[in-house]
Amino acid sequence: MNDLRPIRWAESGDAVEILDQTRLPDAEVTLRLESADAVAAAIRTMQIRGAPAIGILGAMGLALHAAQYTRLPAAEFRQRLSQARDLLVAARPTGANLRWAVDRLQRLADSLGKDVDNGTVACKLWGEATRILDEDRAMCRAIGEHGLRLLGEGPVRVLTHCNAGALATGGIGTATAPLYVAQEAGRAVTVFATETRPLLQGSRLTAWELSRAGIDVTLVIDSAAALLMRDGAVDAVIVGADRIAANGDVANKVGTYSLSVLARQHGIPFYVAAPSSTVDLSTATGADIPIEIRDPDEVRLGFGKRTAPGEVPVRVPAFDVTPAANIAAIITETGVHRPPFGPSLAGA
Repeated sequence: MNDLRPIRWAESGDAVEILDQTRLPDAEVTLRLESADAVAAAIRTMQIRGAPAIGILGAMGLALHAAQYTRLPAAEFRQRLSQARDLLVAARPTGANLRWAVDRLQRLADSLGKDVDNGTVACKLWGEATRILDEDRAMCRAIGEHGLRLLGEGPVRVLTHCNAGALATGGIGTATAPLYVAQEAGRAVTVFATETRPLLQGSRLTAWELSRAGIDVTLVIDSAAALLMRDGAVDAVIVGADRIAANGDVANKVGTYSLSVLARQHGIPFYVAAPSSTVDLSTATGADIPIEIRDPDEVRLGFGKRTAPGEVPVRVPAFDVTPAANIAAIITETGVHRPPFGPSLAGA
């Protein structure tokens, strides 16, 4: 099983330590983040990424911020807390988990009332952020157990996109959780990981993580997925999610929509695995999900080498939206949700 812990409190309790995912697979570098500003920067630059992980880190960042300003007058302390909340939420606008986690801490602070001293508020927020981390670990395990039941008996042959693994969560991942549970149960597991252009989260992160855990993983270029499906090498596609709309439309790493179309064409079930905190009932459909647009130089100058003329415009959406009609099931910690997704997700 995977023993990765990409996010943790520093032993001193006054900082968060993360595994810098921009340095993988060449080096395992731990970063020490001591402020909400540092946390927001780490999220923006994708030193930490994955919807559940950035939610956990956002909560920890707000708790850190609160602890640093307990000596201020109560009104100013509350104002700084609200400002930090806005800063953190703005760091990655597409994913639902970041806002969900930070707002969970903000609501807790608001519920304590103005007469509660700042130190108590900060202590409560630290505890709540820790609970979010612990809950995420349990959530991953539950998704793995629910998801494994969808994969039938015998060998498991799955294609996944981007990284929705232990590096993207506090536990064993979302899309990878059924794979780790299958491995633990002694099932033969074969995974095809797409490279995931342009930042190569599949090749740099998923392939590294799964091979480190002893899972049989083969890296494929994104455009080879159709051939694998045509040739009968894939029994299911499992991906993560950054936001799930009330109707079951799913925002995930760009390229996910294409895979869902290919899977539907080839009669292969397409599954989405995500915590219930990724379900955003206030977003009616995928058309209402804001799509983050990244720096064109992530394509032009990916990893330091120019691969496109500097004067050519480049559009770099970080995510796309897969319609609910292409999804066979959404797996959360509460169970397996089948279409039509609306009523089921409302109770997730």
